[in-house]
Amino acid sequence: MFTPLRLEAQKQNTWYVGGLHFECVGCGNCCAGPEEGYIWICGKEIQMLAEYLHLTVDQVRQKYLRRYGMRNSIREERRTKDCMFLVPTAEGRGCAIYPVRPNQCRTWPFWAANLKHPDNWNQAAVKCPGINRGRYYSFEEIEAILKQKQWWDGDA
Repeated sequence: MFTPLRLEAQKQNTWYVGGLHFECVGCGNCCAGPEEGYIWICGKEIQMLAEYLHLTVDQVRQKYLRRYGMRNSIREERRTKDCMFLVPTAEGRGCAIYPVRPNQCRTWPFWAANLKHPDNWNQAAVKCPGINRGRYYSFEEIEAILKQKQWWDGDA
């Protein structure tokens, strides 16, 4: 947690000190290609995914995950590079595992790469129509999202 002085110093060096707007419009673009990427998922999230899908952890690892060094990523569709859990819905596209989606998915678009510079944020907005609209997030809320690791027990 930031001390008041450290928080003030961080704010002075941050372009989004005034906060940002974001509202998920449910388009699924954040889960879609065309670029290949990684959808990082940790051990506890794998366990929750297995329970949600009524599978064993080994079955989930074999069917839905890829190993990269010491980390696991959800597989992507080979042709489209979409997350394999991005599915058609009545409204367009959605997440088949939304209640247990990984932290990486939960924290979009407040990723360090998107927050590095205003140009990065606006580049992400080209793909994501929810960026720069809707709910206001304060600097403090954004910083808390950036540091969030264990969404499942509220230990952000």
